[in-house]
Amino acid sequence: MKKFKILIPCYNDWQSLFKLLNNIDNNITMFDAEFTVLIINDCSTEKMPKPSFSFKKIKSIDLINIKKNQGHTRCNATGIKYLSEKKDFDYMILMDGDGEDNPDDLPLIIKNILEKKNISVVATRKKRSEGLLFTILYNLHKVITLIFAGKNMNFGHYCCLTRNDVILLSSKKTLWSNFAGAAKKFIPNLFGVSTIRGSRYFGPSKMPLTGLVIHSMSIIASFKYQVLFRSLLFVFLFSFLNLKISENSVFLILNFLIGFFCIVIFFISKRESLSELENCQQRIQNIENIHTTRL
Repeated sequence: MKKFKILIPCYNDWQSLFKLLNNIDNNITMFDAEFTVLIINDCSTEKMPKPSFSFKKIKSIDLINIKKNQGHTRCNATGIKYLSEKKDFDYMILMDGDGEDNPDDLPLIIKNILEKKNISVVATRKKRSEGLLFTILYNLHKVITLIFAGKNMNFGHYCCLTRNDVILLSSKKTLWSNFAGAAKKFIPNLFGVSTIRGSRYFGPSKMPLTGLVIHSMSIIASFKYQVLFRSLLFVFLFSFLNLKISENSVFLILNFLIGFFCIVIFFISKRESLSELENCQQRIQNIENIHTTRL
């Protein structure tokens, strides 16, 4: 029997998390596999309500309490590092706890990874549920990433990784800065399944616009040397055009913007830290079991 670990970070969103867990359970009943959940509590200031679950399939839920708030990305990294040292699973499912990673897509993701066996599966987005502004910024991010890094970033956190890929990522400093960038950079084979991003169960997103920009930049920073190489090509091209066609300030401005962009990318890349990743379990306050089902 295959064993799945479901990793979910949470910060002050217990209502959404509990609804998600029930929806997950409803969507995995058809599989002859073992499912356990690992929640990373990012030092929530709101006390977790007393859980009262009645699951058909989820075997147990463990809660890792973090000593100090460290953000969504580093909670993912901490959970992945923790799981990488465990031998009691075959696959890890990573998903957000707010409902945007739609649990209705779990059967498709699980079915594909059981068929592919040794190839990790990511949820690619054929449609998003956010507003116009976010959609425009998201598409702009994809275009910039494609132009400067040469990567089509069409997935986020929602995925199912093989245990070998979990172990692989747990040794890469890029993981401390961005999960999707690390997965795209280091996992040689990723199979994408087309999904529609869900809507938040309760309330607006807690991530400000600046957080989204840093998140986007950290993905691009995962490929900083590709960015540098391509940026230099653009600078040479615009400099050549400036000399041969006409001395136009537009080309100089473009070169300045590209140079500034590279500086920002290399600055953001300093978020990557192998030492922080290797020692991240010191940030764990305690681990507690909050539910066990007799199946």
